[in-house]
Amino acid sequence: MKFELYDGESAPAASQPLLENSVKNFGMIPNLHAVLAESPATLEAYQVLHELFQSTSLDAEELTVVWQTINVEHECHYCVPAHTAIAHGMKVNPAIIDALRDRSVLPTEKLQVLHLTTLALVRNRGQLREQELADFFSAGYERRHILEIILGISQKVISNYTNHQADTPVDKPFQNFEWSA
Repeated sequence: MKFELYDGESAPAASQPLLENSVKNFGMIPNLHAVLAESPATLEAYQVLHELFQSTSLDAEELTVVWQTINVEHECHYCVPAHTAIAHGMKVNPAIIDALRDRSVLPTEKLQVLHLTTLALVRNRGQLREQELADFFSAGYERRHILEIILGISQKVISNYTNHQADTPVDKPFQNFEWSA
């Protein structure tokens, strides 16, 4: 069954103001949001989680590491290009962007540890070994950063899983950054 791409008029009434927020924030309704509009609660949750994750103590590079680590691990055909465009817009070092997309080593040890910790949390359903925690804390991260990564995972589970189910078409602004596993 194909998922519908809603717009500001065709969306359920409760999703219409949420899609207006998408236009305000992105200058368009991203196709992911158009799909999520089917369930106003899910669209709202995604938008709120996105805002909350961006308000964490993580900087633009660290946000990108967490987002893209999850997107690549989940093999999300939509979110990898979308977050590539977002990372470029946030002025993230292209070496970081490329390393995440290519599954290669990141340019700094601290970001590599963040990547490995995020990956471990995703792969092990929130479980970290003592050594993984020790490495994380030795890199300069704190307990709050674990919670912030979990927040990012929550956001990305909504988008990645939705895109798998809906086969969400990649938006035109993101097509230059298409990606496959």
